[in-house]
Amino acid sequence: MDFEKFEKKEYFVNRELSWLKFDERVLSEARDKNLPLFDRLKFLSITASNLDEFFMVRVASLKDQVHAGYHKTDIAGMTAKEQLKEISVRTHELVHVQYNTLNRSLIPALEKAGMHLVAAHENLTEAQSVFVDRYFEDNVYPVLTPMAMDSSRPFPLIRNKTLNIGALISKKEKSDKLSKKDKTGELLFATVQVPSVLPRVVQIPSKKDGDTTVILLEEIIERNIDKLFLSYDVICAHPYRIMRNADLTIDEDEAEDLLVEIQRQLKKRQWGEVIRLEVEDKMDERLLKILKTEFDIKEADIFEINGPLDLTMLMKVYGADGFDAYKTPRYQPAPVPEFQNEKDIFQVIREGDVFLHHPYMSFDPVVNFVRQAAKDPDVLAIKQTLYRVSGNSPIIAALAQAAENGKQVSVLVELKARFDEENNIVWAKKLEKAGCHVIYGLVGLKTHSKITLVVRREETGIRRYVHLATGNYNDSTAKLYTDCGIFTCDERFGEDATAVFNMLSGYSEPKSWNKLIVAPIWMKDRFLSLIEREAENAKKGLPALIRAKMNSLCDPKIIAGLYYASSCGVQVELLVRGICCLKVGVPGISENIHVRSIVGEFLEHSRIFYFENGGNPEIYMGSADWMPRNLDRRVEIVFPVEDEKIKKELEHVLDLEFKDNVKAHILQSDGTYVKPDKRGKAQINSQMEFCMEATEKAALHKHEEKKSRVFIPAEPADNHQITRNQQNDRYRTAHQRRLLG
Repeated sequence: MDFEKFEKKEYFVNRELSWLKFDERVLSEARDKNLPLFDRLKFLSITASNLDEFFMVRVASLKDQVHAGYHKTDIAGMTAKEQLKEISVRTHELVHVQYNTLNRSLIPALEKAGMHLVAAHENLTEAQSVFVDRYFEDNVYPVLTPMAMDSSRPFPLIRNKTLNIGALISKKEKSDKLSKKDKTGELLFATVQVPSVLPRVVQIPSKKDGDTTVILLEEIIERNIDKLFLSYDVICAHPYRIMRNADLTIDEDEAEDLLVEIQRQLKKRQWGEVIRLEVEDKMDERLLKILKTEFDIKEADIFEINGPLDLTMLMKVYGADGFDAYKTPRYQPAPVPEFQNEKDIFQVIREGDVFLHHPYMSFDPVVNFVRQAAKDPDVLAIKQTLYRVSGNSPIIAALAQAAENGKQVSVLVELKARFDEENNIVWAKKLEKAGCHVIYGLVGLKTHSKITLVVRREETGIRRYVHLATGNYNDSTAKLYTDCGIFTCDERFGEDATAVFNMLSGYSEPKSWNKLIVAPIWMKDRFLSLIEREAENAKKGLPALIRAKMNSLCDPKIIAGLYYASSCGVQVELLVRGICCLKVGVPGISENIHVRSIVGEFLEHSRIFYFENGGNPEIYMGSADWMPRNLDRRVEIVFPVEDEKIKKELEHVLDLEFKDNVKAHILQSDGTYVKPDKRGKAQINSQMEFCMEATEKAALHKHEEKKSRVFIPAEPADNHQITRNQQNDRYRTAHQRRLLG
C-alpha cells in the first residue's frame, strides 16, 4: 500500500521536541502536590538525568550534523540547525521550571518535613561551621587536586559530567592593598574537581533534635578553597559543569576487533566537544568569560542556574533515612502463581505457557530458569541475548556456572548498548573466561531482542524451552520497569529460537519463521500489513481496532499506515510513554487516533500490540518500538501470544491502562499533553491496581495450593504471606487515600 499522501511533513512532530515533551511530563510529576514529597524529589532528579543523556546523545548528534554541513530535513521538515535553535529555547524553559519547582515548592516543603538543605555555606551556624571545616580537613582535602592556568600550565582537561569549582586567584604580595572588588590586575584561573568518590550530600549537625540537615560537597570545598591556594587570594569561586558529546562513532567495517574499538571510543567520550555549560547564575563575569573561551561554547548552550548544579543528586536526598512517611511504600513483587509450588520449573512450563508481568510479578522465575538449567544434568545447551544487565548479575553467574558444568553456552553480549558498553565488556570477558561462546553483536546492527533458549534431553527426545520478553535480563531494573514475558516449550517457538541464535552466531538466515517476527528484515512489513488489514476490515464493516503500547513512536511509514487506517475508520488507541511524532485530531487524517502516556512509579517499558482482526484478535509482544532504529537497524523480536488465558491477561492490561486517569497524560491536537478530567469519576491508577491484583492472585493461588493437598499438618503462620498481606494493605490504604483526595 502506498501511504505517500499521509507522509507530508506537516503531519509529523519533530522527534527531539517530542522527547522534551516527555521530560516535561516527568517534571509534572515533580510538581504534583498530591504525590508524596520525596517521590517528587525523585522525579525531579529523573528529569535532570534524562536531560543529561539527551544532550550527550541527541543534541550532540545534531551538532555533528551541523559541523558536517548536513542540511537534510527530518520528517517534520526541520534542519539540524533549526532543531538546535528550538531545543535551546525549550531546554532553557525546562531548566527554569525545574529550579522553580525546587526553590519555590520542594525546599520549603522539605523544611516543614524536617529536612534542611543548606544552600550556601555562609548560612552555617558556628557549630556547623566547625563540623564542616573538620570534615574538609579529614575527608576532602587529601583527595582534592587544584589546577591553575598560567603561561606554563594550559587550561586543564575537564571531564564530562564532572562538577568543578572555578576560581580567580591573585598573588598575595601583589594584592595586599586591594579589596577583592578592586583586584582586577593579574588574575589567574584555577579549578578543582568536586570528587565523585566522596558523597555529594553530607549530613551535618542540625539546629533542632530530630531534624536532618545536609550540605552539598561543593559548598564545603568553596568554603575552604583558600586552603588550596595558600600563596594566593581567592577573588571568587563558583561551581560549573560541562556536558560533552558522548555519542560514539564506531566504524565497524574498519574495526578489526569490535571489543578493542569500543574500548578506544569509550576513552574519547570523556573528551568530546563541549555542548553544554552549567554555571551558577551569580558567577563572576570574568570567570564566565574564561570558561566560554576555553570551552569554545556559544551563549545558547550556557545555562545559568539558580540553585545547585546537577539535580541528579536529589536521588541521594530521596534515599535519606527517616522519611518513609513522605515516600510511596516500596512494592514487593508478588510470586508468579504458576511457580508457587514444589514443581520443577521445566515441568511447570510443559503444563502450559506462563505469563510474567514485571515488576508486579517477581523476576525470580527468569533468574531461576537459567540457574536451574545451569545445574540440570539433562540440559545440553543455553543460549541468551544480553543487552543491559545489573552490576552483580545472578544470570551472568548462572551462565558462567553452566559453562563450567560442561553445557554449551552461547551468549550474545551487545557491546553497543549505550552507556552500558563498559559494563558489558567486563561481563563478556568474564563469560569467555568461564568457557562460554560469546558473540559481540552484529556489524552495523544492535541486538536488542530479549530471548533465552534452553535445550534439554528428555524421555520423549530433545525439548526446547524458550523465554521471550519485552525487557532486559536485568534483575535490578525488573523491579522498576514494567515489562512482560512468557515461558513456552511450544516446538514452533523452539525452532524459531534456534534459528535466531544461528543467525546471530553465523550467517544462517531462515527462509521463513514459524511464529517469531524478526527485525530488521521482516518486522516493519509485517506490522504494515497488520495495520492495512485493519483498514480493509473497517472498509468492509468488520470490527477493526488497533491498540499498541510502546516506548516511542516515530517511524514515518508506520505513522503513515496508522493515518491511513484512521482515515478508513479504524479506531487507533496508542499508549506511548516517550517520543510520539504522530499528530492527533488532524481532519481526515488522524481523527480516530488517540494517544496517551503514563508516567508513574514504574517506568512503562513493555511493548504490546493488539489487532482486532475482524473479531478474531491477534496480540503480539516484543522488544521493538515503532522507531526506525528498532525496525531497520536492530535485531528485534516480536512474538504472537496464542495462549487464550494469556491473551485475556494482556487485554486486561491494555484495558486498565487505557482507563488510567491518575497517571495518564492525553495528547491534544495542539501537541500538548493534559491530565484527564477526573471529576465525578473513580480514580484509576493502573500501576497501583496491578500491584494489588498481583499480590491478591499470589495469595489466592497459595491458598488454593494448600487446600488441594490431601494432608496438611498443623503449621505456624506463614510470616512471608503475612508480610505480603500487610504490604497489600499499605497499598490499598495509600490508594484509598488518593481516591479521597
